[in-house]
Amino acid sequence: MIKSVSLFSGGLDSLLATKIILDQGIEVIAVNFITPFSYSKKMLEKQNYARTMSQKMGIELIEMTLRENFFEIIKDPKHGYGKNLNPCIDCKILMLKQAYEVMKEKGASFIITGEVLSQRPKSQFLWGLHIIDRDSGLKGLILRPLSAKLLQETIPEKEGWVDRDKLYDFSGRIRGPQFALAQQFGITDYPAPAGGCLLTDPIFARRVNDLLTHDELTLENAELLKLGRYFRLNPQYKLIVGRNEKENFALLGAIKPGDFIFTPSHGKGPTGIGKGIIDSISEQLSASIIAFYSSLSIEPLHINVQCHGYPFSKTITPSPLRSEELEQYRI
Repeated sequence: MIKSVSLFSGGLDSLLATKIILDQGIEVIAVNFITPFSYSKKMLEKQNYARTMSQKMGIELIEMTLRENFFEIIKDPKHGYGKNLNPCIDCKILMLKQAYEVMKEKGASFIITGEVLSQRPKSQFLWGLHIIDRDSGLKGLILRPLSAKLLQETIPEKEGWVDRDKLYDFSGRIRGPQFALAQQFGITDYPAPAGGCLLTDPIFARRVNDLLTHDELTLENAELLKLGRYFRLNPQYKLIVGRNEKENFALLGAIKPGDFIFTPSHGKGPTGIGKGIIDSISEQLSASIIAFYSSLSIEPLHINVQCHGYPFSKTITPSPLRSEELEQYRI
């Protein structure tokens, strides 16, 4: 039996592409990619849906995590960024190269994706698809069932493994054809269309760019970007402030020896974690930021400061920053 590998995100398009090929009697192995920036609520929903649907469809699901190799393309994407800090073309090339390794291991003959011509800027425009095919080294082996009739024939079609007449000619951002096809297949519980990659979010992208600017992009630092309010006080030092009790606990769970912990001394309030090389100015600023976000009416407000790993702490009595001053440091 002919086998294929599907880039299976858990979104409707990848689900439809997989179903189209399954219905032609071809075995499909699904690959779901996870990056450090996949963990938005939308992406988690899609990943859970991918697990559920792969079981319903009776296909193998392989989950692959991209870490260091993904960071490298963020630092210097050959084909540039999207609207924010999303290196979509380079990201898709990386995923396809990884999928090719699965293809070889599983004895599969080609790869399928749910890409729709002109649905998204750059990576799904015709020239973007050509670049992806070329630079992945998989030209002719990538089949896009939803738009295949608008694209050049691939090897699976030429070889007769796939019936081109049973493929589709979808294009553009209108989702009606996909919704109609899903109804035809009896698929009704799919997630709402959404990208979900945090790199497309302008605020999160600014935070990642701050790490890039200061040569601090690591998995550990990237995870911290998902928590709290983020401040850059000087090139060697940043402060992360919890927005609620849950984030306060998460920040405390992420501290490392040498990090600085800022907490109001008179009761509940935000926890701040300072990371990097601190000086008297950034220490005072950190305490003033914590004071700004403290809802306590006690005056004067005292802020405890402790270096994690050391038994001693001290107390600062800062003046809360004004909002316009705060925004100078907020990322």
